[in-house]
Amino acid sequence: MIEVKNVTKKYGKTVAVEDISFSINDGEIVGLLGPNGAGKSTTMNILTGYIEQTSGEVTIEGYNTLKKPKKAKRQIGYMPEGVPLYTDLTVKEFVTYMAELKQVDRKTRKEKVEKVIEQTGLKDVENKLTRNLSRGYKQRVSMAGALVGEPKILILDEPTVGLDPKQITEIRNLIKTLGKTHTIILSSHILSEVSQICNKVIIINKGKIVAIDTPENLENKVSKNDCIYVTVEDTEDKMAKIKDKIPEIKKVELVEKNEDKTKQYLIEADKNVDLRKEIFSECAKENITIFEMKKADTTLEDAFMKLIEGGNK
Repeated sequence: MIEVKNVTKKYGKTVAVEDISFSINDGEIVGLLGPNGAGKSTTMNILTGYIEQTSGEVTIEGYNTLKKPKKAKRQIGYMPEGVPLYTDLTVKEFVTYMAELKQVDRKTRKEKVEKVIEQTGLKDVENKLTRNLSRGYKQRVSMAGALVGEPKILILDEPTVGLDPKQITEIRNLIKTLGKTHTIILSSHILSEVSQICNKVIIINKGKIVAIDTPENLENKVSKNDCIYVTVEDTEDKMAKIKDKIPEIKKVELVEKNEDKTKQYLIEADKNVDLRKEIFSECAKENITIFEMKKADTTLEDAFMKLIEGGNK
């Protein structure tokens, strides 16, 4: 378990994080989100023990990071952004070196290195120099370095940045698998990724925490109204009349004109009001052909933007 209580970090007069508090339970996969300069990296560096907080307390698996730093750090495997590897080492040599740095018992070191290489899908490239690997494999090597030594907690900084779609899927699946046996904190700018992987989200803005909740709850909190996207053939611009005929409609907005002369409208109603039947019926009466109708779901990105914009105001 991770406990962060009233932590502040100052660099001279600049406050990087201010009085932040949160807890992370065993087995949770937590996304750490925020715009550039919000304090994400500072928070992660404090958790890993790379830097010390100015005030406040951080406890990792019961160990205070300032009073018992070595024991606290042993609980953590850290995968930094940018994949910093020793390029003149093979995959196996690098993971072995990381095991040595973490003082993995000499008797079991070889076995544990082999286990991590298998776990991260690196067996086929274990004898290749890390500089000759693709970006996706380099990410895996960095993750293997974090995993060796059997830490209870993994901290992953932008684990999928720079990867192609196939590699992103592979790394996401690996993180989900690791989440069954580890507590994971990951920082990412890809909000759809966080929504798919994480069961809790911490959003930081201007050094302060603005939200802690599940992705689903954050999406529901900012979803004020029900919205429907309707794609129609409407050469006479009759869609404007639909609003007058259905009182529950709050707004009809033209979103896009398509090359095939169809138009997409956003129709907004009060929350928990489903107007699809009424819209279909009125469009038929006005001879408006409907090509597509779908509900507009609120995403984590919508929640993130509203929370950040609210904080900026």
